[in-house]
Amino acid sequence: MSDLEIRPATAEDIPAIVAMLADDALGAQRESPDDLTPYTAAFQRLAQDPNQHLVVAARGGRTVGTMQLTVIPGLSRMGAIRSIIEAVRIHSDERGSGLGTEMITWAVEESRRQGCALVQLTSDATRTDAHRFYERFGFEASHLGFKMGL
Repeated sequence: MSDLEIRPATAEDIPAIVAMLADDALGAQRESPDDLTPYTAAFQRLAQDPNQHLVVAARGGRTVGTMQLTVIPGLSRMGAIRSIIEAVRIHSDERGSGLGTEMITWAVEESRRQGCALVQLTSDATRTDAHRFYERFGFEASHLGFKMGL
């Protein structure tokens, strides 16, 4: 994996990122790779926020993974800073290669570097393989998440 680079995403990465977001049963229902306009606008918002870290994993110049790390200052836990890992996606050709481990390792190390006391993430309830991966990594299913569409 020595040829792997985890770097900040650029606007040029948007098509590859969206393709990975859409490349499963859940993503196919909620993503639209045919119209990148909303993704481009979202990318601009992310790029302007220093607490947002949208990254890609690239191998040989090809984007093979992506995720977003959000750093959140707060008052709870004695003013602890926490991070949230979101939208982890691995290109279908790379699944099972250890890339996910490298990406989550990067996110945990970056969270430490940013002074975070806690790293958290959510995973869709149907993604049982992902749940096992995160538990093997040391994450605990300690909370029940709720969402409300607006």
